[in-house]
Amino acid sequence: MHPALADDLARFPELLQAARDVAARELSGLGDRPVAHPGGAPGPAPLPAEGEGATGALVRFAEQWAPGFSGSAGPRYLGFVTGGATPASLTGDWLTGAFDQNVSGSTGSLASALEHETLGWLRELFGLGEEHRGAFVSGATVSNTVGLAVAREWLGERRGVSVEREGAAALGPVTVLSGSPHSSVAKALSVLGLGRDSLRPVPVLPGGREAVDVAALDAALGALDGPAVVVANAGTVNTVDFDDLSAIAALRERHDFWLHVDAAFGGFAALSPAYAPLVAGLDAADSVCVDLHKWLNVPYDAAVQFTRRQDLQVKVFHNASPYLGLPTGEPDFLHLTPENSRRLRALPAWFSLAAYGRAGHREIVERNVALARRLGERIAGVPGLRLLAPVRLNVVCFTLADDPTESRVHALADAVAASGDAFVTPTFYAGTHGLRAAFSNWRTTEEDTDRVFEAVERCRADGLS
Repeated sequence: MHPALADDLARFPELLQAARDVAARELSGLGDRPVAHPGGAPGPAPLPAEGEGATGALVRFAEQWAPGFSGSAGPRYLGFVTGGATPASLTGDWLTGAFDQNVSGSTGSLASALEHETLGWLRELFGLGEEHRGAFVSGATVSNTVGLAVAREWLGERRGVSVEREGAAALGPVTVLSGSPHSSVAKALSVLGLGRDSLRPVPVLPGGREAVDVAALDAALGALDGPAVVVANAGTVNTVDFDDLSAIAALRERHDFWLHVDAAFGGFAALSPAYAPLVAGLDAADSVCVDLHKWLNVPYDAAVQFTRRQDLQVKVFHNASPYLGLPTGEPDFLHLTPENSRRLRALPAWFSLAAYGRAGHREIVERNVALARRLGERIAGVPGLRLLAPVRLNVVCFTLADDPTESRVHALADAVAASGDAFVTPTFYAGTHGLRAAFSNWRTTEEDTDRVFEAVERCRADGLS
């Protein structure tokens, strides 16, 4: 054994304690450290010839790289839709690495059974039925890709061809309809060989809405000759708007289509009785995407996908090899996703759900929504800023009241990041450049929210007045 490996093995508990100390220092100061690091990176170092052992690597990381990492796990990082990591989920994530289970199959370990239990808890959390089966994947993009891959096989079934054997070309032209699809949907269609041009926009409701006009969707489906795919939204990126899922599902009485629902973060509205009506009808979907490193607050990377047609999912993703086994009965997870080798992504989610239950995660959702509304009210109350849309759930979409050009809005985002007090991301909505502040972190408080507002208003007044 290499001397550095042998030494690390002999001192393994001490090394883990050292890593724990670094992590504890980082997390204890997370509320005070700069939220973003706008500076440049150090130049790349050459590959070590012999290495310096885990202790040396930890010292190098702590000195050279850690200070430049963002505070994305912290309470004022409101860019994209980014959760943090609850104490329980971080515990589960550390143990995931320690146990290092291969969850491709169920032989020799209870890891797959734990994933099944966690999927059952999540089905219950989102109001889905037993017929929805699924698996853990890396994020919403892969979840959408898996759901649309199953939809592609369903189209083949309707047209009498086997896409998994003959390829996407056997389908001929495909139509995918959506009102305000996330960019990952077009990416998935490209990966699946259906093409980005197969995605056809459907008019949305008037009045600044991002929700699809169901009557227009009805007409678009009626104009088609054959089956289609409909991608519905449970929480759009800019304004967290929701399609009427029940009304869309009812269109299947007249039209033949696969209903995929992108509920990447909006699906968590189901946890609160006040907001659950937004996702009414989610259980009618043929496939569902939910991202867990958003509002469930588990570490990156973790998402789930569900579908009613696991038989078609197995057709698409099965791996026929004697040493892997055949997908009979309850299929192993390697037959359900693009990956053969799979990390036990379920364990952090299992820990957080076991630790805090439905009530704990409901509290996070409801608090984040209240904080988003608090920020929205403060923005609406100053003359230099204006809301671009009502605060419907957990995202505040706003812009400069005067001359909101791309350069000025992006300059404001950069100034806020440089202040170290907050981080928000630019967007483009309703023909206007703007900023998004997305609340999904379990740590965020009213004090954090007010500090974000003060940073935005100060940077606007100082640099853009």
